[in-house]
Amino acid sequence: MITALHSLVYADDPEAARAFFRDVLRWPNVDTGGGWLIFKTGPSELGVHPTSEGDWSTHQKHEISLVCDDIEATVADLRSRGAKFSGEVVDLDFGRTIQLQVPGGPEIMLYQAKYDPPAFL
Repeated sequence: MITALHSLVYADDPEAARAFFRDVLRWPNVDTGGGWLIFKTGPSELGVHPTSEGDWSTHQKHEISLVCDDIEATVADLRSRGAKFSGEVVDLDFGRTIQLQVPGGPEIMLYQAKYDPPAFL
């Protein structure tokens, strides 16, 4: 039986990225040895998207997004703890989004869904 989804974030500076998830996002974690932290991420959901549709295409095979229930409050809270964002909140078909910068790592989409996320059912 599958019991969880394990996600990976690759970072040029893994210590800075781990500190961000630990100190800014405040995710509970365990140290598996030598500072290798594994974070509890809470409920999750999985969407399957096409690699091309119409005049749009991507080479991406995976993406991590963080879901929140109030994007303005979440952005303000994370900014107060030192988080940085690219751009401003934008309104898309599926929800309101902003790109969260992970120090030493990739940007991660933060979004407030316009649908009832199954992770919260």
